[in-house]
Amino acid sequence: MKILVINCGSSSLKYQLLDMDNQNPIAKGLVERIGLPGAVLTHRPDGGEKEIITAEIPNHSVAISLVLDALVNPEYGVVNSLDEIGAVGHRVVHGGEKFASSVLIDDEVMAAIEECIELAPLHNPPNIAGIRACQELMPNVPHVAVFDTAFHQTMPPHAYLYGLPYELYEKYKIRKYGFHGTSHKYVSQRAAKILNRPTEGLKLISCHLGNGASITAIKDGKSIETSMGFTPLEGLMMGTRSGDLDPAVVSFIQQKENFSSEEVNDFLNKKCGVLGLSGVSSDFRDIEQARDQGNYRAGLALDVFSHDVKKYIGAYSAALGGVDAIIFTAGLGENSPEMRLKVTENLEYLGVDIDPEQNNVRGKEVDVSKPEATCRVLVIPTNEELMIALDTLEIAQRG
Repeated sequence: MKILVINCGSSSLKYQLLDMDNQNPIAKGLVERIGLPGAVLTHRPDGGEKEIITAEIPNHSVAISLVLDALVNPEYGVVNSLDEIGAVGHRVVHGGEKFASSVLIDDEVMAAIEECIELAPLHNPPNIAGIRACQELMPNVPHVAVFDTAFHQTMPPHAYLYGLPYELYEKYKIRKYGFHGTSHKYVSQRAAKILNRPTEGLKLISCHLGNGASITAIKDGKSIETSMGFTPLEGLMMGTRSGDLDPAVVSFIQQKENFSSEEVNDFLNKKCGVLGLSGVSSDFRDIEQARDQGNYRAGLALDVFSHDVKKYIGAYSAALGGVDAIIFTAGLGENSPEMRLKVTENLEYLGVDIDPEQNNVRGKEVDVSKPEATCRVLVIPTNEELMIALDTLEIAQRG
């Protein structure tokens, strides 16, 4: 079966068409600047030249239509007819407490996704727009929602509740939800295969380190704790997000800088993190380069970030009662041997022992531990699109 994976942002749309017989992408692409001047579709057939298509793209419905046209185009398309596409998998950021797994989309599911808009006002509306556009243009295939939050719905109440009056949880569902669930689920399943062990009894710490970053404790294949919270702002300091703060800092900044609640929220999400601390960039590659040129604040930002990751690993090893493997994934986790070394330094007490030669790798699936290490350190490139496609295939075949 061929499965189309759709990931809609507010002004962008990423897609992949995968052949699930071999789990390989047949084509992938990106629509940028939806609803803005200069909109463009970049389409990449597997093994072919990329095609750049410029057009007026006022909304997601037009964007989806262009993507489908590209897939069947006689020159650079990859299927003869849309009838070859057996199902569509949609990334949905927030499913709240309603969804602990991926689901076949029907009217009831759509209503529940819409109810979660107040929890993810920037993300769920474009996700919904993408689903509706695909349903309109491909009404005869199953559409599946795959939620970023679903994997973390196995967390127990003592892990997801905050120290707030319980009534606020009951009234507004204020609790830790966690994100990057599709990535954490994928790499944890790959880790079990690499270690040649069943998920039952396996204790893993998954470090999804990129411009957005989160860490998850996984026991018996299930998330029991994660660093992102009610929103993706909690947890690690990230590219532009502050991460964990004393809550009083927020009102203090708001008062001193005369920010509105919207402005302080925007500030903490877009102007803090390693960007704010380094004053250089939100891109870790730029910060490493600046550090190497003697920039003190760039070095400081890297030190704070690696310290944060190490701190969470220590906490989660306690929550798990030990750890069998630490996984590094996403842009920074997969591609920075230096950051992996900094994070795992002084973790010998957990059984960590990295082989520097093995660790000198970027973007490849590999165990970078010495043979005698009792806690393995794994580099596993994430593949959220494949995870979405696998969930979609399972649900579509179930009928």
